[in-house]
Amino acid sequence: MPRRAVFAILCVVLVLGGCGRKKSAARPPAAPAPGWSEEGIASWYGEPYHGRQAANGEIYDMEQMTAAHRTLPFGAMVQVTNHTNGKKVEVRITDRGPFIDGRIIDLSRAAARAIDLIRPGTAPVRIEVRSYALSPRPGGVFAVQVGGYLDRRQAERLAKRLRARYASVATVARAGSRSQWRVLVGDRITQRDAAALAELLGKLEKQVFVVRMDPSTPPVP
Repeated sequence: MPRRAVFAILCVVLVLGGCGRKKSAARPPAAPAPGWSEEGIASWYGEPYHGRQAANGEIYDMEQMTAAHRTLPFGAMVQVTNHTNGKKVEVRITDRGPFIDGRIIDLSRAAARAIDLIRPGTAPVRIEVRSYALSPRPGGVFAVQVGGYLDRRQAERLAKRLRARYASVATVARAGSRSQWRVLVGDRITQRDAAALAELLGKLEKQVFVVRMDPSTPPVP
């Protein structure tokens, strides 16, 4: 067989072999189960990102309990513990980052303030996935009712205090002969996740119990 023919056949074989070994696109990792944790350095971000669109499509509000992480799914509810002082805060993942080597999470200004991270700018932390927020909520989700008040101002005061530690807190009006304002914490997919949150809140508040938020209930911000 002529050398040119042999060379042509070898080229065809090599090309076909290369196609057979072509790698498929990498699949994104599965969402870590609640309890998954990571340790590293946390930082925070505010201006000039405040008011801009976050990676999940929401408008970033640095006064909400949110955070950026490189790989965790949007909606992951993450507890962040500052190793330098033991303070904790719960945030919802809405953005991507931080893009600086050695850092694992970028907190909103409100979340950073809750664990005294504003002035130092960075701190060693432990982050733990607690649950996943569900949005939209066609079948309803679970929250923890921390208090019920006839005076809205009392409810707002409690909600303001709770927002220093938790990402999802709201006051919701309850229809009846007299208006009652409920303070709800959390936006959990399962009742089990809500029960775990209730156990944590029960150490600080007196009347705490799990409630279902049906589709007609205003979402917890």
